[in-house]
Parts: sequence; structure tokens; C-alpha cells
Amino acid sequence: MPRATNNPASRARRKRIMLAARGYFGARSKVYTVAKNTLEKGWQYAYRDRKFKKRSYRRLWIARINAATRMEGLSYSRFIHALGQKGIALNRKALADLALNHPATFKAIVDAVKP
Repeated sequence: MPRATNNPASRARRKRIMLAARGYFGARSKVYTVAKNTLEKGWQYAYRDRKFKKRSYRRLWIARINAATRMEGLSYSRFIHALGQKGIALNRKALADLALNHPATFKAIVDAVKP
């Protein structure tokens, strides 16, 4: 009995890789093996950086809140601690947005939690 390689499926698999590698430079877009390696590495970076993006945004929000609270004579850590004690449930994203775009509202929150 002859050996069957299922050529249509193999070709479709290679074509999917080559189409995804369009726009890459040199062999990365022309040679299947190189394109596959490049794509797999790119997918690894994309997975990792989806997690890292969350971390970097949190760092940005904390820096913005810290700068705004220090202008009001309070440190970031004391401000966050006081928020928890007062039961004000605002996340860092919302607080950073208030500090940047609505300083009067942010000042009111800071005044509400100041000892």
C-alpha cells in the first residue's frame, strides 16, 4: 500500500505560517523553517509582554499618584493606607486618571483621607 502524506493539510499548515510571516526581512519571510522559528519567538514575546504591559501600567499609575499626593503633602504609601482605612475603594487606574485630568477631585479625595 502506498504511503499517504496528506499533502493538502501539510501545504495549508506551511501556507498559514508563510502568510503570518509576510513583512519580515529576508529569509524570515521567504524560508519556511526560518519563518516558523521567527514566528514562534514572536509569539513568545507577545505572550510575555501582555503580562508585562499590566506591570508597566501599574508602575505608571503609582508614579502619577505619588507625584500628585506629594504636592498635597502626603506620601503615596500613607495615602493608599489611609484610603483603605476610610473604606474608599478606588483602584490605582482611576486614582491616576483623577490626579492627571481632574486635580480638584483628587485634592478632595486627599483631603478626605488626610489625618
